Amino acid sequence: MSDKNRKKEKSAPRAGVDRREFLATATGLASAAWVTSSGVAGARSVAWSPAAAAAPLALDGGPPVRATMLEAKLSGPQYYDDEERHEVLDVINNRSPFRWWGIDAQGKPPDKCINFEREYAEHQHTKYCIGVTSGTAALMTAMAALEVGPGDEVILPAWTWYACYDAIISAGALPVFAEVDESMDIDPTDIERHITPQTKAIMAVHILGMPADMDPVLEIARQHKLKVLEDCAQSAGTSYKGRPVGSMGECGIFSFQINKTISAGDGGAFVTSDPYRFERATRFHDCGFLRDGHAKVLGMPSRIHNFSSCHYRMNEFTGGVMRAQLRKLDRIVADFRDKSRRVTEGIKDLPGIQFRKQNDPAGALGNWVYINTKDQAQRDRFLQAMNAENVAASPMEGSAILPVATHIEKKETLQPGWPTFTVGRGKRIQYGASACPKTIDIWNRYVGIPMDPKFTDQDVADIITAVRKVYPVVMKA
Repeated sequence: MSDKNRKKEKSAPRAGVDRREFLATATGLASAAWVTSSGVAGARSVAWSPAAAAAPLALDGGPPVRATMLEAKLSGPQYYDDEERHEVLDVINNRSPFRWWGIDAQGKPPDKCINFEREYAEHQHTKYCIGVTSGTAALMTAMAALEVGPGDEVILPAWTWYACYDAIISAGALPVFAEVDESMDIDPTDIERHITPQTKAIMAVHILGMPADMDPVLEIARQHKLKVLEDCAQSAGTSYKGRPVGSMGECGIFSFQINKTISAGDGGAFVTSDPYRFERATRFHDCGFLRDGHAKVLGMPSRIHNFSSCHYRMNEFTGGVMRAQLRKLDRIVADFRDKSRRVTEGIKDLPGIQFRKQNDPAGALGNWVYINTKDQAQRDRFLQAMNAENVAASPMEGSAILPVATHIEKKETLQPGWPTFTVGRGKRIQYGASACPKTIDIWNRYVGIPMDPKFTDQDVADIITAVRKVYPVVMKA
């Protein structure tokens, strides 16, 4: 028998043996007491014990917790069913994929996008919503709505997605980076030092399902007469102290790209309760027009003349799928929260364990569980050990430390004469690692375990078992 086959025979459970009992024995956890996760019948996690701490890691040659890798799947498409199918077929049967008009075979004007906008605005507690082609398009639209342009500055977190920076640059304005704190969102205590007479807005990004700490952000904006743009691309379904994200600033944006909470593959939304911002946004995203459908939503005479704009209209296929997905959003959020709560409950008694800062535990999406380590070396060891146990883990994901990106540090833009960096503070400002040492330190320390809203009880128990096995060994090193 080959060494490979011997290893398989040693690590595979025998027929008729309970898999959990086998894993407990194989990993040295048999002497630990099993306990029921709070509120979930049948979902078990193992209490910490010296035996658990002494279990040989798979990374060091021991058997893994799972035989196959446990990875989170994309949330929105997992909930696709006849509702999405009906919406798409309705568009096909009506032969009306364009949102404003079509063949209209059944005497019914296209209504998927306009109804999605109405329903999404209601869900987010805003007066207006505009469906667009992507979260990036929504950010570009928000810049136009807020009248951000050359000479203006926008403060944004150093750790976020490229589109946040790109939208500011595309408007001709200057991105100014603030640090993030242990919540991974913008650090309110680091905002004011970046404010100048040219500052126009603060971009509060709700990162990876965690709402930013909005009360101090809004207070700073009020004191300095600044606008607040909420980037909710990664956090549809989250809230802050009972208020849906996107409803607290002047405007908010969402993404429906495949990695987001709900999705049509791509797409986005702009929300606001300000009629002036709404009209600027609808004109900008639709070739300068105020179409009859949006004029009716506006409900008052136009106050804006046409201006140079873009084409970011949502189509009826996307609008239909998003209507179906929206009806499932609260259920998806509840499923995410259930899984992350059970994992957290199952490991929170580990000695000295520290989680990501919670700006509002009740409002967070719960799509990640993050554990703090002392430094990058310990983090990397933790990651390697978890993945060896066949439970996926990663560093902070879904964004980038923007000031250290090569093209950003070098101020490379579409054209050499781009107004952002040719005059004034734009010419003098320096990016790079010196612009965000705290953010870099935080990124270097956190281990992330992605949640899947459809993880089984067994999956949840395996995550808990893997963390309880790995944590004592790695953290004492």
